[in-house]
Amino acid sequence: MTTDLPSWTPDARELADLELLLSGAFHPLSGFLPAAEIAEIHTRGTLLDGTPWPVPVTLTVPASVAAADRLVLQDPEGVPLAVLTVEERTAHGDRVALAGPVEPLNHPEHGPFRRLRRPPHAVREELLDGPVLGVTIRGWLDESSITQVKGLAEQHKADLLVMPLILGSDDAALIRRVLDAFPQAVVVPLPLPPRDVPAERDLDLRTHLAAAHGATMHVATPDLPRPRPPAARRGLTLFFTGLSGSGKSTIARGVYDALLEEGKSVTYLDGDVVRQVLSSGLTFSKADRDLNIRRIGYVAAEVSRHGGIAICAPIAPYAQTRKAVREMVTEVGGDFLLVHVSAPLEECERRDRKGLYAKARAGLIPEFTGVSDPYEVPDDAELTLDTTRMTVEEAVHGVLKLLTSVRGFSRS
Repeated sequence: MTTDLPSWTPDARELADLELLLSGAFHPLSGFLPAAEIAEIHTRGTLLDGTPWPVPVTLTVPASVAAADRLVLQDPEGVPLAVLTVEERTAHGDRVALAGPVEPLNHPEHGPFRRLRRPPHAVREELLDGPVLGVTIRGWLDESSITQVKGLAEQHKADLLVMPLILGSDDAALIRRVLDAFPQAVVVPLPLPPRDVPAERDLDLRTHLAAAHGATMHVATPDLPRPRPPAARRGLTLFFTGLSGSGKSTIARGVYDALLEEGKSVTYLDGDVVRQVLSSGLTFSKADRDLNIRRIGYVAAEVSRHGGIAICAPIAPYAQTRKAVREMVTEVGGDFLLVHVSAPLEECERRDRKGLYAKARAGLIPEFTGVSDPYEVPDDAELTLDTTRMTVEEAVHGVLKLLTSVRGFSRS
């Protein structure tokens, strides 16, 4: 009974590897690799028995999860995908690498064009006898690559097997591009995010996957960045950060109102409101404050993914967390603008209408930013506003001016 087993949700790269393990695309591997196999791969590019294999296939978990002898691996929605039988544990700081075979429980169900993600044996059955040109594509497919691939297929009188290497989400545009460019090809999207390995090892892995699916020859198109849509169609996250009392919420609200007047689609995520709804129950510990900002970042990224504008106004004291939010937004194709609302601590305390600073200095609020916990001043802000030197109206105008210069917003 797998319901009695502990469960764990691997990260995106590990889930991609799990799907390829379960489908047979990573044959002869049957699971996540032990330390000796990984060392051999790094040294010689082979498994211990001499079989060529280019890259490590690993899974790490927190120490609290690592004690289990059998572990259910599930997707982010909690659907159990496989059971890992743990045969080896290797500590790496506060994480533990687990090795052992995986047994399938359920097929992954979601993702764009999921129907095209067939196992290798099904793809081989679909292909006709004769030469098959396997093409792996990561990033984007430009016109010159399309012409080159068609020319190679014609030269070798080969059928086309085209494999977009997708990252697990937001890949529909690339797959549509492939289907439009090669309407007669067999198209099989493969979940294969980039790895921190030499280029030749990545090419070897792509060649292995092409052969596993029935290709008799392989070509990898250049890894091109996907062209960004024009600014008017891109989502945007406008992220205000600053000490409590710096004026960030007031300025953010002013920008929000101005954009609404211009007919923009805007979502406003104020730090205090988010605390009451999205992050209700969280404390003000460092870990919970970090989680609160990441939740805000997740919502903002989803707004940006769909072309909207998200305005966020938390304190966000930690540089690493702000960087994580920036990455969340840019990874889904949105723009991210960081606005640092600056004011001296003494001025923020003078403005404090809620009495928070007084409570913090009395020890009633632990780990309070600016008093008992640091605020890391941004060095990557697109705009800094010193609210001791400007009115709210001037600050709002400064932000709108930034939006005009960066995004081409116009004021009527």
